[in-house]
Amino acid sequence: MYTVTCYQCQLLFTGIRGEVCCRSCMASSLVAHAKAASKAAYCPYSHFPVGAVVLTRNGKTYSACNVENASYGLTICAERSAVVQAVADGVRTIIAVAIYTPTEQPTAPCGACRQVLSEFGPEALVYCGCDGEHVIQTTVSELLPHAFGPKALAR
Repeated sequence: MYTVTCYQCQLLFTGIRGEVCCRSCMASSLVAHAKAASKAAYCPYSHFPVGAVVLTRNGKTYSACNVENASYGLTICAERSAVVQAVADGVRTIIAVAIYTPTEQPTAPCGACRQVLSEFGPEALVYCGCDGEHVIQTTVSELLPHAFGPKALAR
């Protein structure tokens, strides 16, 4: 841990090596990227566009939106879509995820998304933003305590 100046707001914060942005600025920046990603959502059935962005250790982000299907069970959530993009690019660790929903109160990820996020970032920060002022700030492990994961399969 060390003290660094946030490159966005210029406030000092205590961070870990490589961090250049305080959590407050990181949250607002990631949620803004998630909101932008929601604009591409394919949601002709629910009319509920969701955007998500995952942040990796090297600072690279992967954004995605939800993609619905007439066979509702085959709908792909924005969170899982963003994780799949990151994994396809060779990423194996996610340090943060932001989700945007067009609601007055923030909406947390569904159970399936929590499980996938836990696979690649069990301690990842989670920011759930919306059109209202409130933002949920938590971690994957808080959203999915006692998660089933790779350790459960170890022999």
